[in-house]
Amino acid sequence: MTYARMETLRTRKDAVGPALGIPSLTFRAWFEAQYGAQAYLDMGLIPRPMWMEYLVWYRRVLDLDVVNETAFAGLDFREDGLLALQVETGGQARKVFARRVVLATGLDGLGAPMQPEVANRVSPRFVKHGADLIDMALLKGKRVAIVGAGASAMDNAAAALEAGALRVDIFVRRPDIPRIDKFTGVGSQGMTHGYLGLPDADKWTYMVAGERAQIPPPRHSVQRVSRHPNAFFHVASPVDDLVEMGDGVEVVTPKGRYAADLVIFATGFSVDFGKRPEFAALRDRILLWQDVYTPPPGWEHAGIGASPYLGPAFEFRPKPDLDIATADAVSRISCFAYPAVPSHGKITSGIPSISEGATRLATGLTRSLFVEDRANHLDRFLGFDTPELLGDEWTDADLEEEVNRANG
Repeated sequence: MTYARMETLRTRKDAVGPALGIPSLTFRAWFEAQYGAQAYLDMGLIPRPMWMEYLVWYRRVLDLDVVNETAFAGLDFREDGLLALQVETGGQARKVFARRVVLATGLDGLGAPMQPEVANRVSPRFVKHGADLIDMALLKGKRVAIVGAGASAMDNAAAALEAGALRVDIFVRRPDIPRIDKFTGVGSQGMTHGYLGLPDADKWTYMVAGERAQIPPPRHSVQRVSRHPNAFFHVASPVDDLVEMGDGVEVVTPKGRYAADLVIFATGFSVDFGKRPEFAALRDRILLWQDVYTPPPGWEHAGIGASPYLGPAFEFRPKPDLDIATADAVSRISCFAYPAVPSHGKITSGIPSISEGATRLATGLTRSLFVEDRANHLDRFLGFDTPELLGDEWTDADLEEEVNRANG
């Protein structure tokens, strides 16, 4: 409801989402209870604000302990093994102590919105990222440039056009807008559950090939833009320079120079601990893909190399030179955010497989806590002496026969 600017979800409406296998928790059950089965059949894709209504209902009926308007400011490792989280709510700082911490922080989970160097050549007032909060109403009558060809680029372009922008130019560095979603082509329960077991070389190939192919924007998202006569698509048009010109800028590409009042970079996110001071305790202490895997020539990818190399329950893996206490603390933190994709596949983000991802996470957390408490569990086992049978439920046939013989 903040920077997402699509009209509807991109996922098909029958994907069960976070229902965890419970039919009454699905969006469909929630929708049909209010509007009826026929209305569900008549609906195409789920309107974005309606999905938010469903999530608020989900939170309420499960009585989830969600604390809004709370910022995570830092993390400390304690000698007693607990993790201390520094949080701020309503301007008040406090500490929360935990045995396990899950970072479920989304697309920019371990970094920040990514912009090319060229974005820094003009005043920040002329530049936004697609993930920024933008008052689209202020773009009425303005010239807007969009850099990128993904779904977010199309959403921002469409929102600007619908707000009354005078002109919107979409700049795509490739010779064509990506058309094939390779991950959709191999999506299956086999991929959801099997990807984790692949050797690193296979995972790396999937990720790099997928990045190079890129994910196309949904067809309806592009049509939402192209139906406006003042929308202009420019392919093979990387932005080589931005030049301030009075109250605006010129976008310089190999094909020409284009005037704009605002440039929106829909250029994704990076994994960069240097841009997230709250994760200072993790910086240089967790294994990254670049630490454990060397790709063959021609298959290098700095972004994937900077992603965390996670364990089977999404836990960070400590670097080998850490002391035992610090290494243990690092492994008590899980990354259930987009940077987990190279290690676990597309199971932490997106509606279709989020339940499977959550189940894998919860199972791993439960297992690790049980193992950590194994001495207590073993003591309970060895000391358990509550009888199930009291001794009066049956008789010894041989003893009964002896008694009968003795009694004649």
